[in-house]
This record gives sequence, C-alpha cells and structure tokens, in this order.
Amino acid sequence: MRPVVFAGPSIFGLDQAGLDLDFRPPASSGDLLAAVREGAATIGLIDGLYGDCAAVWHKEILHALSKGVRVLGAASMGALRAAECVSFGMVGVGRIFEAYRDGERFSDADVAVTHAPAELGYRPLSVALVDAQATLASVSDMFHADEIAVLLDAARSVHFSQRTWRSVVLSAGLGADHLHVLKSNAISVKRQDAEQLLNVLAMGDLTPQAPGTWNFQNTIFFQELLKRSPSLDENR
Repeated sequence: MRPVVFAGPSIFGLDQAGLDLDFRPPASSGDLLAAVREGAATIGLIDGLYGDCAAVWHKEILHALSKGVRVLGAASMGALRAAECVSFGMVGVGRIFEAYRDGERFSDADVAVTHAPAELGYRPLSVALVDAQATLASVSDMFHADEIAVLLDAARSVHFSQRTWRSVVLSAGLGADHLHVLKSNAISVKRQDAEQLLNVLAMGDLTPQAPGTWNFQNTIFFQELLKRSPSLDENR
C-alpha cells in the first residue's frame, strides 16, 4: 500500500505528478485510524482540520505507532503532532517541527490558516505567522528596521483567519509599496517543509516503525472513536 498523505493548503500548487503517494484531504479525528485499518504502513500528516470538527487525536497516532506504522509529520498540524508525539516514535520533518520540538514556538495559531474548500484545492486564503515572519526576515534589508518591527507586530496581532499581506500592511500603517515587496518576495516555510516530507516519503526506503517500549492504553474514549471511524468499505 502506498504511503498515505493528509495534506491541503500547505501543498497547494505543488506538482504531485510522479509521486507514488496516496494523497488525502486534511485529516480530522478518525482519519488516521481509518488509514491504519486499511493497512497503511506509512502515514504522512501535513494538514489537519480543526474548529468546526474534532482535530486528529494524539491517541490515534499512538495507536498507529503501537501497530508498527511509521507516522511522519511536518509543516502544519503534522509539525504540531510530531513535536507532541516524538517521544513515542512519530518522526518530525522540517524547520517548523524543530521549532515546536525545541520550545521556540508554542502556539498552534502560528501555523493556522483559512483555506478554500476541496473543490478549489484547499487554496490558502490567509498567511500563516511562520510564513509572515520568514518573509519579513528575508526582506529585512529592503525596509527600515522600524518598518520591519511594526510589520512583525502587525502580523502577530492580526487574527490568523484575517492575516493577509494587505491586512498586515494596513495594520502597520504602511502603503502599497510595502505590500508589493512583501507579496513579491513571499516565502512559505510550511510549503518547504511539506515538500521535504513528500520527498522523504517518495524515496520509498522507509522501514516500518518498530513499536516502542511504552504500552498503548485502550481507553473507553478510544473505543468510542473506533466505533465512529469509517471502515474501508465505507470509504470506497
């Protein structure tokens, strides 16, 4: 079975041709469990849903790991869950994962974005704080230091659902020239990390994750998730 990849806005526009991967929409609660039930040996978690549905449970990741499934995460929800589950055997990939793992980042809002529906390819409609900060760092020699500072403050203060380059520039009290520079030089660390994870998976030399020394606790809450999780037949 091909590696299963849950992704959406973080890989928008990427050429997936030639990648022998089973791409699926951003994951929500129960989706990883369903992939394990289908026989997935490797799962890549990049994007996940939240807000109007339950997010991916740590418990289903631990369940997968306990079954010897290799689970990797990067870029967005995947980076968060990898940092939280690395001690149980989940593999994190990329700079964002490392920042959460090392305590340089704490808030899940740093990677959150709004995005279009599946019919429009999950196109991102806002800018993640991690990407805004990376972009501002890359153009630091093009603006005055005080302009960079006010733009950083604006990027942090605008809610993730409303954070666009236009809203950041307006909040900073700057103009069209600044907006043009930022949009023209935009960097997406999320996309870079997602690409890195896809490349790791596409190499195809991954071995199954050996179960760790910890014991998976099959709680009543996990049993309820099992009951709600769709079977392979229901997914087809």
